[in-house]
This record gives sequence, structure tokens and C-alpha cells, in this order.
Amino acid sequence: MELNQYQIVLVNLDPTIGSEIKKTRPCVIISPDEMNKYLRTIVVSPMTTKSRKYPTRIEVKHDRKIVWIVIDQIRTIDKQRIIKVLGRLSRPEIKEVKSVMKETFID
Repeated sequence: MELNQYQIVLVNLDPTIGSEIKKTRPCVIISPDEMNKYLRTIVVSPMTTKSRKYPTRIEVKHDRKIVWIVIDQIRTIDKQRIIKVLGRLSRPEIKEVKSVMKETFID
């Protein structure tokens, strides 16, 4: 399975500890394609339907639902956790993800 940055993938996030987002859920691949191609791990940002406006949460439409990309819960996972590819973010959504990540982790 070829995995690309900004694809939406279904991931089994369990087991988790404490406040980490759990269950099998859609996640956005954050890691760059070079990493995705050669490493056995990838970096993802989980998506949830239960959230509220927050600087590190990005509202997008996926599967005809309003969902939130949770940038504050980014994690590295083994590719074995990925069940299937569900889709891809749109250009405007990608732009917003980049902006929020830059604001959160760089500036």
C-alpha cells in the first residue's frame, strides 16, 4: 500500500494510555512522502467528530460529516496499524493543516 502525505487513512490507535485518542478512526498522514516510502513508521494526526473550536483543531468535511483534525494529538505509528486508505485532504485543507502545524510547532 502506497502511503502519501495528506491522505486520510483508517488506523487502529489502540492500545492507548490516558488522554490519547483511541479506537479505530480516520487519521491524516502528516509525515512527508520520503519518510512514508522508506520507514516502517509514519506520523499521523487523528480525526474526531467530537471537538470544538481550538487553535490546534482543523474543521474539515469527510465522509459527509464535519470532523476535526487534531493537530495536538499527532503521533508516530507503525504502518501495521493502518487498515485502509479512505481519501485525501483537499488543497485548501492541506494549506490549513500546514498553517496550523507551523503556528503550533515552529513559530
